[in-house]
Amino acid sequence: MGNRGMEDLIPLINKLQDAFSSIGQSCNLDLPQIAVVGGQSAGKSSVLENFVGRDFLPRGSGIVTRRPLILQLVNNIAEYAEFLHCKGKKFVDFEEVRMEIEAETDRITGSNKGISPIPINLRVYSPHVLNLTLIDLPGMTKVAVGDQPHDIEHQIRDMLMQFITKESCLILAVTPANTDLANSDALKIAKEVDPQGVRTIGVITKLDLMDEGTDAKDILENKLLPLRRGYIGVVNRSQKDIDGKKDIRAALAAERKFFLSHPAYRHMAERMGTPHLQKALNQQLTNHIRDTLPGLRSKLQSQLLSLEKEVEEYKNFRPDDPTRKTKALLQMVQQFGVDFEKCIEGSGDQVETNELSGGAKINRIFHERFPFELVKIVFDEKELRREISHAIKNVHGVRTGLFTPDLAFEAIVKKQIVKLKTPCLKCIDLVIQELINTVRQCTNKLASYPRLREETERIVTTHIREREGKSKDQVLLLIDIELSYINTNHEDFIGFANAQQRNTAANKKRAIPNQVIRKGWLTINISIMKGGSKEYWFVLTAESLSWYKDEEEKEKKYMLPLDNLKIRDVEKGFMSTKHIFAIFNTEQRNVYKDLRQIELACDSQEDVDSWKASFLRAGVYPEKDQVENEEAAPADTFSMDPQLERQVETIRNLVDSYIGIINKSIRDLVPKTIMHLMINSSKDFIHSELLAYLYSCGDQNSLMEESADQAQRRDEMLRMYHALKEALNIIGDISANTISTPVPPPVNDTWIQEAR
Repeated sequence: MGNRGMEDLIPLINKLQDAFSSIGQSCNLDLPQIAVVGGQSAGKSSVLENFVGRDFLPRGSGIVTRRPLILQLVNNIAEYAEFLHCKGKKFVDFEEVRMEIEAETDRITGSNKGISPIPINLRVYSPHVLNLTLIDLPGMTKVAVGDQPHDIEHQIRDMLMQFITKESCLILAVTPANTDLANSDALKIAKEVDPQGVRTIGVITKLDLMDEGTDAKDILENKLLPLRRGYIGVVNRSQKDIDGKKDIRAALAAERKFFLSHPAYRHMAERMGTPHLQKALNQQLTNHIRDTLPGLRSKLQSQLLSLEKEVEEYKNFRPDDPTRKTKALLQMVQQFGVDFEKCIEGSGDQVETNELSGGAKINRIFHERFPFELVKIVFDEKELRREISHAIKNVHGVRTGLFTPDLAFEAIVKKQIVKLKTPCLKCIDLVIQELINTVRQCTNKLASYPRLREETERIVTTHIREREGKSKDQVLLLIDIELSYINTNHEDFIGFANAQQRNTAANKKRAIPNQVIRKGWLTINISIMKGGSKEYWFVLTAESLSWYKDEEEKEKKYMLPLDNLKIRDVEKGFMSTKHIFAIFNTEQRNVYKDLRQIELACDSQEDVDSWKASFLRAGVYPEKDQVENEEAAPADTFSMDPQLERQVETIRNLVDSYIGIINKSIRDLVPKTIMHLMINSSKDFIHSELLAYLYSCGDQNSLMEESADQAQRRDEMLRMYHALKEALNIIGDISANTISTPVPPPVNDTWIQEAR
């Protein structure tokens, strides 16, 4: 075969590619293409054939290559060729390949010397080639012949440029020795796209056809008309040799004999000829591969590092070892307990940044959702006044009372306290849901052992459900305790004397003026006709709600005072992904521009609840659903008797004060009760009793039976680990066994430009 130099690289590249395919990745070496450019009949096709070691390209005088031939060489055990336009057909006889190239060229270009930029794609499989792409391009010409278009020179030039402008393309600039090198079109066009001369190799052909008494010694020694990578002389077969079927091996022997026997070239015979050209290209490819290796190595090393920790526990793995199963069970349960505690109590290491943990969500329930539910129940002004009025009248009965009856106060207070049961029980339900979600989340790490995961989840969830009953009983007991004795002697209770002097407006508690309660992004929902929805930066203080263009708070869009404002829920639109609530004025005034209510949208229901809780702190309460129609209320609901009105007002103030005390107490004690009876109890149960429950629920072997997925994952991980190590060893071998040659220093090649 002709390409001995390249055969040295084949086993190295094959080893690398095998190592990469074993880990399911492609070895992206991206070897350079080799394009052969030169004038017509300069011997380009012969140079290419020497790479493949086969005769398969059309021959003749004038323009023979009339379409680009993209020749992909593929290292393979069997030797055959395939054309892209003849899918599935294998050519074993390379004479047939030549005939197919000629036929396909004529099919597109016609038989009269026309050219076409549409390439012919040929793939040659052989054990003697590297995975390379070679490109045979039409010879450069200046004169049109036959049916060729007048601008054939420009057409061929554009065609060449498509290929040789790529940085990954090596250019073999072929010039016959029997023409003037200074006017070489091949060198001129190579200089245009590769001004540094880094990827251009000069090839001088037809040295045996030079006039007697002349030689190219000075050119080949790179003294006359120098190139950065110099020149390599080759002697191809003559047309007579080709017609006489002289094979490539014999031609190479004849070429060697020519250089050794010629007096002008004898001293540099080792640097001449087709084998040396292939060796030079081989070195270029080696350099390219060596340049690519550091990137491949670092990619493999980072993958190896990421696997190292997980592989450590699998290295000495024996599936049926009972001690391993016991150890694994203890470790899993212990880890589950640690994870559960971290989720609830919070942790400084490995903090989750994508969503709230179980503990953070329970905190929101305690301090945002629960207080919001409490306030929603208490503040229903009209209903409360109506009930106080009825209570006073019913206490007096047939008599007209002169004094405000304390029995009416107790009756109303007890009725309000009973209403606290619903939000307290709802709070427990919400916390239970979060606890169960946290348990599920923490058992994800037990997925390798499906039965263990299932049993752990069942046992802990059952325990939480058992504690639910006790927690609810305890919370209801707290409310019953409050009902059992109305302590009007409480230090925070205003008493009758103060209640009579106070009116509702003065009683309305507000936070410190201008205190910022909350900031954040909200979307104002407005119909497209009025300008469409838009996102603003909102700032809620104790006295107003303002919104700005952005969080810099420089460009204020509007400021809305909080007086007479209330919140109501708004149903989510059919296509909407946002969650909405609205603010409106209780006195039927426009809130913003000509809008009676302003709709504000958040990304999640959690955000809506959080904003509502913030508005509560600012004194903006939710609207109450009126059970009965206000207009249908009995006429005697509100007496016009001034004395009764004063009594209603006094009791209203007393109720307000006492319920405030109860609320404060309940808001403090319910989270503490839940924490003690449910959350801390669950943590203690997991740490001290879960393992005993797991041992009692059946055979340890079945409990610690691995899932099929886990076994497969372990095998794959170990295989990947060893394959990565092997690939890194091969890269090390290639680095050690190949030599990178430095790029030759620049030379003065301005003669090419001068020759234009």
